[in-house]
Amino acid sequence: MKILIVKLSSLGDVVHAMPAVQDIRRAYPQAQIDWVVERGFAPLVRRCAGVHRVIECELRRWRKSPLSKPTRQAWRAFKTELQRERYDAVIDLQGLSKSALISWLARLAPQGKRYGLANQTEGSSFEAPARWVADVAVSLPPHIHAVTRSRALCARAFGYAIPDFQSFGLLARVDQAPSAIKNVASDAKGVVALVHGTSRADKQWPLVNWRAVGQRLNDSGYAVALAHGSDEEQRQAQEIASGLAQAVVWPRLALDTLTDALAACAGVIGVDSGLSHIAVALDLPHVQIYNFDTAWRTGPLQKARQCSVFADPAPSVDAVWQAWRAVSAAHAVKTA
Repeated sequence: MKILIVKLSSLGDVVHAMPAVQDIRRAYPQAQIDWVVERGFAPLVRRCAGVHRVIECELRRWRKSPLSKPTRQAWRAFKTELQRERYDAVIDLQGLSKSALISWLARLAPQGKRYGLANQTEGSSFEAPARWVADVAVSLPPHIHAVTRSRALCARAFGYAIPDFQSFGLLARVDQAPSAIKNVASDAKGVVALVHGTSRADKQWPLVNWRAVGQRLNDSGYAVALAHGSDEEQRQAQEIASGLAQAVVWPRLALDTLTDALAACAGVIGVDSGLSHIAVALDLPHVQIYNFDTAWRTGPLQKARQCSVFADPAPSVDAVWQAWRAVSAAHAVKTA
């Protein structure tokens, strides 16, 4: 069986789709699973166990100059790559017009079908073409976690029960993380990554809070590391790190290298962002910070070593610190 997954973006959404791939692998161990994704996230999808072929697109860039010669050439090359195979099933896990277009362009095997969402779920976008293109449109409960949404769509499409065990299948290569990233301080108990950056201002946590948590981590014997993806995030990271005895601002890293760097950490504290969702996928001790109550939809799912903290307008330093102590204790019990 040849299956095509269509989940183009964003980073967190791509991570949330990975458990569905692992479910399919358990139900159909011999299946070939390909995945269409935006080029920027392709390095991460290549780390997803069971993905045979990653088909890269750049719809975000192409739509800025759709009629230019480079765009037309790139689009033709993408279509050629997409249509190289005939699929027994094309699964649109995004539910948008752009993902519907990709599903429609994909070639089907003689008995192949396209599957997609039949309805919108709370907090997730949905556009009508996704239902029109689907040969089989799957209705889901409106109140559903983002991970469960993808898992449920695939389970209903293929007729299996969602396994009790959840795995993201995200493969990290800790041994390939640069030593300067893995070993911030030789005398520290470990490195805790602080994921402060997010594309949405309303998800940010005050910098003074980050520094306070960093200080408590230092006082507890942990070193602190900060990642960044833009000049502004780098400036903020440097501001957080200033004054901390054991803190380092990582260089700007490619997504796969950053995944390796996170995997080498003792844990992660972060806002609701793609990197925090990677921490969840890596099964790290993790606290996810929310300024509004959407953790039910995107936060860690009921794990002692991973939790979310919510408060309006923002969680306190004490609340985040107590959550970190709890997940650290749970991790220590598991690894004892």
